[in-house]
Amino acid sequence: MAVAVAAVRAGWRFARPVGWKLSCCRGQSRAGLSGAAGRWPGAAPKGTPRLLGVAALALGGALGIGHTVWGRLKSQEQLAKQTAPPLAEGRLQLTLYQYKTCPFCSKVRAFLDFHSLPYEVVEVNPVRRQEIKFSSYRKVPILLAQEGELLQQLNDSSVIISALKTYLVSGKNLEEIISYYPPLKVVNDQGKEVTEFGNKYWLMLNEKENQRLYTGKEAQKEEMKWRQWADDRLVHLISPNVYRTPAEALASFDYIVHEGKFGAVEGAVAKYVGAAAMFIISKRLKSREEGSGPHCLVFQNQDFTSF
Repeated sequence: MAVAVAAVRAGWRFARPVGWKLSCCRGQSRAGLSGAAGRWPGAAPKGTPRLLGVAALALGGALGIGHTVWGRLKSQEQLAKQTAPPLAEGRLQLTLYQYKTCPFCSKVRAFLDFHSLPYEVVEVNPVRRQEIKFSSYRKVPILLAQEGELLQQLNDSSVIISALKTYLVSGKNLEEIISYYPPLKVVNDQGKEVTEFGNKYWLMLNEKENQRLYTGKEAQKEEMKWRQWADDRLVHLISPNVYRTPAEALASFDYIVHEGKFGAVEGAVAKYVGAAAMFIISKRLKSREEGSGPHCLVFQNQDFTSF
């Protein structure tokens, strides 16, 4: 609403003087706009000044709206730059190890791009994973952050985002920030031991920094809720929607192989075996999600409407 009001005001400022000049002949009073003043010899037909005035108002309004929107965009860009002074000074050099089509890697890229943080990308071979042989953590994304002489490794997409955002807002040492997200060994629902990370949806900020970033504690809780929903729910709803039929599964893996880092044999195996496997898995996921209650998404025809 505020943007609309500002746009209208700006449009009026642009349009009023232009419309007045176009709609009034020399020596004509304001009454000329309503036809009260006499016409000069050779003047345009009656009504033309009014039409010109309306056209000028429309043009001025468009210019005013454009001016307002441009100003808002510039202010947002300046605000984003203000939240990232350490990286602007080149204190961090970032390298992202990823699978291009991995949704968790895409999430990290979206964060880095949104904050205009420069980074290099290393595409990992999904079969051999030689590119990350330096790491005992064998999943992607992995982010290496060079801060001066110190090289830090950040694992897990949510930890990467939380740690970097904390760094941008607080300016704390990255080594200290990473210590706030300790790796934990837990047993998942299938009875398998996996690595999880404590506090991964929290930004480690003091009270003053929190007040600067959030409008209140509820806004912070809301952010954490949706970040966790994206990890726990949204990502698991991708497969039932992109592998609905054998043809769609094959087309999806054709794209994955084309964009990924596969050898010739690896690519052929991944395309056909992977497509068949994911088609079967997606059907199981669909059955499980449809049976989990009315809160879940409806998968037929990709209807994302029931949340």
